[in-house]
Amino acid sequence: MRPVRPWLRRGLLAGLRGLTFAIGVVAVNGALFGLFVVAVLLTVIGVGIFLVPLLAVVVRAVADYDRRTLTQWTGVAIPSPYRPRPEQLGAWETYRWVMTDPATWRDLLWLAMSVYGAVPLLIVPAALILSGTEGITGVPVLLYFIVDWYGYGLFWPMTSAVEAVLSWPQGIAILAAGLTLAPPALRWFARFSRSMLGPTRAAALARRVDHLTRTRTDTVDAQASELRRIERNLHDGAQARLVALSMKIGLAEELMGRDPEAAQRLMAQAREYSGQALEELRDLVRGIHPPVLAERGLDGAVRALALTLPVPVDVEIDLPGRALAPLESAAYFAVAETLANAAKHARASRVTIHMKYHLERLRIVVRDDGRGGADPAAGSGLRGIERRLAAFDGTMSVDSPPGGPTTVTMELPCALSSPRTSPSSGTG
Repeated sequence: MRPVRPWLRRGLLAGLRGLTFAIGVVAVNGALFGLFVVAVLLTVIGVGIFLVPLLAVVVRAVADYDRRTLTQWTGVAIPSPYRPRPEQLGAWETYRWVMTDPATWRDLLWLAMSVYGAVPLLIVPAALILSGTEGITGVPVLLYFIVDWYGYGLFWPMTSAVEAVLSWPQGIAILAAGLTLAPPALRWFARFSRSMLGPTRAAALARRVDHLTRTRTDTVDAQASELRRIERNLHDGAQARLVALSMKIGLAEELMGRDPEAAQRLMAQAREYSGQALEELRDLVRGIHPPVLAERGLDGAVRALALTLPVPVDVEIDLPGRALAPLESAAYFAVAETLANAAKHARASRVTIHMKYHLERLRIVVRDDGRGGADPAAGSGLRGIERRLAAFDGTMSVDSPPGGPTTVTMELPCALSSPRTSPSSGTG
């Protein structure tokens, strides 16, 4: 019975979603298509110049809603294909921007074709589910024997009591067919929609080039900033310590003959300075590439990092191998920055780290129970994490309502190599 329940739940949910989406498509998309055609025709007398951009905004809002809904329901990703809107456009320039965007015409094609695609792919499975449910619940039998309604219904033509009673097994078969067909039909409809609502190959290539250009610029800026940080730390830290060390040793050499005790004190200070310089150099090296990351991989490095946090951290990691060193470094420092934000700014009392590799993607989720309100657009360290991950085609999303909790989700496409030998779960 247990295997039947997920199948039944998936079928009923897909059938209900398909029916509601089909009703919305037929009611909304058909009306919008007609209004847009009228607005384009009214351009001849000038009114359409103002109406077309307004309707395009509405059409794009509806199309974006359809993209999000189908992606959420089926997992079929439908990216937005629109060109970025230029700033300070007049009425005529806005009209030209809308009308010259190929995505506008693909949206119109979607409005027209979705009505025809919705009927066979969405309504038929829902109709089968409703008809089968009607047969199983005995509605045809009830109407035949009590109401004397012969020949009832499109799916239940009855001319005898035997045919009425056969509605039960027939209803089971029809319901099973509808429940089986509904999930793939919804996915087929999503793919059908993606062919028009998604970007063309040329548009996707242009967006890819633009993304790579921006990420390259961010990466170059980040590398330059990192080099400046290393140079500053060397100049103000270890280099200053080494200069002081050299001066102390020189003074000790001068005092060695006439004041051995003062020379001994200077040598003791020099030894102290050398230890401080060595410690600062180690900290600097750890900031570039932590030795624990090279020795134990991302799994062990994140666990070691969690132990240094002043708040309890629950760690759950499932990595069957190791990624390339640059990607491991990016993921490690992204987690480190997120944990630092949780401890310093969010005032969290507990943090959870989930890290899993699935379908050639590394997914990292860091949650804290702090005060929330984190915003990458505010110029915080989260923006630096975004730039670091973008260099590897990674993404980051932040869900941080005021009052908390905060959830930072990071994803990186990667391939793992050698198998990992450290444990895969635990608490840090």
